[in-house]
Amino acid sequence: MTSPHSIRIPEPTRDPAVDLVRAGCVVAVILLHSLMVGVTVTAQSPVFENAGDSGWWLTPVSWLLQVMPLFFVIGGFSGSIALRRSRERGGDGIRFTAERLHRLLRPALVTVAVVGILLAVLARCGVPAELVATAGYRFGQPLWFLGVFLLCQALLPVMLRLHERRPLVTVSLLAGAAVLVDVIRAATGADGVGFANLVFVWLVLQQVGFFLADGRIDALGRRARSVVLVTAVLALVGSFVLGIHSPDLIANINPPTTALLLVGIAHTVAFSLLRTRIAAFARRPRPAAFTAFVSRRTMTVYLWHMPVLLAMAGALALWALTTGSSLPAPASPEWWAGRPLWLVIVFAATAALSLPLARIEGKRIPLASPASAVVGSAVVIALAAVLLLLVHGTTTLTAVLAVAGWLLALRMVRPAPPRIAGATQEHTAAALVAA
Repeated sequence: MTSPHSIRIPEPTRDPAVDLVRAGCVVAVILLHSLMVGVTVTAQSPVFENAGDSGWWLTPVSWLLQVMPLFFVIGGFSGSIALRRSRERGGDGIRFTAERLHRLLRPALVTVAVVGILLAVLARCGVPAELVATAGYRFGQPLWFLGVFLLCQALLPVMLRLHERRPLVTVSLLAGAAVLVDVIRAATGADGVGFANLVFVWLVLQQVGFFLADGRIDALGRRARSVVLVTAVLALVGSFVLGIHSPDLIANINPPTTALLLVGIAHTVAFSLLRTRIAAFARRPRPAAFTAFVSRRTMTVYLWHMPVLLAMAGALALWALTTGSSLPAPASPEWWAGRPLWLVIVFAATAALSLPLARIEGKRIPLASPASAVVGSAVVIALAAVLLLLVHGTTTLTAVLAVAGWLLALRMVRPAPPRIAGATQEHTAAALVAA
């Protein structure tokens, strides 16, 4: 087995190709969610539905826009680079996890708090409880990403150590566990078993990101990488033909299946093959500006695009009801004709909201050195709050409980106390004497 000390780790600088692809993944997710919003009005009552249920179009679109596997690969790439850089400065995995907790929870806390208040306002304004519940449920659905990504990032220090010692064994065991979950699920018909792959599938993809960060994937010859790419695509298509996986890649995400592993491998190898060209394109002024804008506010943009979509859907329904106008059926020619304007408004509104809110995500807070048990407890509390919103939906009550849980988690992993000038001078003098 190759020694971790013999692996050539790339210099810990930002990779323009990786940053651009990550920003593109965020845009792809928003685009997909935007296309799935369907609004009609019947008998003086609005109807909100998944436009993807209105025809065959979602399946080919999902092949283009199902980028979550690649996002987790990039998360593993960036996380491993950041942790190794922290180690060089004397940091450790506990501090890394604490910093990730703050980076992910701060924007989520604000978003859920605002949504909870808005749901209360809607209820007080006489909006039917069923519609308020639907809005809360739709908002809460994409929060699975926050929970799973937080879990993967919290486990990243441990998983990176395992990768450095036994890279192939680690990823093989995780992939084998993911396959086993799919087999048990298919044999028993118990879909609930599949939720175990919320851990295994996404951790495998994070491990793939470690291989990318090590340079192992790029070190393969172009022919070898091309063979891997073609094999992954053929295996994915074969799983569709044999009925192992649904050809709708959105259906393979809840719960996640091993189809996402094939998607992630194909995307990662394709990225590796095109990396030089992507990097050259990413350095151009406009792509670089786009990348910089999204990279500084990735989680903020992701969290706020759903409130924007819900507000737009509600405004459209209200306009139709008050004017007596009809709305085109989802996936109809008239509906598709209106999608360009719809998408422009979605992206413009989300970008505008992210401008003042991004400072919450991007603010760097020096943290104390918490004990591992404290950080672990904070992560568990944070995940429990996300699970509450997913299972029971977002309501004013669950929003309050989730925000309280996140505040507690952040309080446990508290900022370092400000240094006192005298103490700093004393520390500096002592360092000089020791030197």
